[in-house]
Amino acid sequence: MYIPYADKAYYNNVYEGKDIPSNELKKALIQASKHIDTLTHNRIVGRGIDTLTEFQQDIIRDCCCTLADFEYNNKDMINSVIKNYSINGVSMSFDTGWNCEVHSGIIIKNDIYGELQKTGLTCRVLRR
Repeated sequence: MYIPYADKAYYNNVYEGKDIPSNELKKALIQASKHIDTLTHNRIVGRGIDTLTEFQQDIIRDCCCTLADFEYNNKDMINSVIKNYSINGVSMSFDTGWNCEVHSGIIIKNDIYGELQKTGLTCRVLRR
């Protein structure tokens, strides 16, 4: 069974999240955690979150909640198969934008990814 990096208590009490309904929260946190695993090249799931520093754990848990909120609030656009469209001179793109990036197929806001980078776990360089 997959355990998300942030639980309901953390989301409600520490992060003070309010966007995701209680009955959908666990699923959203699991999905966000799996996306964090992809973005960190499975370095957390491979070692366990408890082996990280307290600083890294705090960032991972906060990013998990922030990413869950972002994905929940934008699920229709994220799940859209349309890359871009234009109607009456107004265009929209689902690729990269000024506030979002696509990493390993995951759409993430720049500020969330920037926080995740502070952990040192997003680097693609392999260490021996």
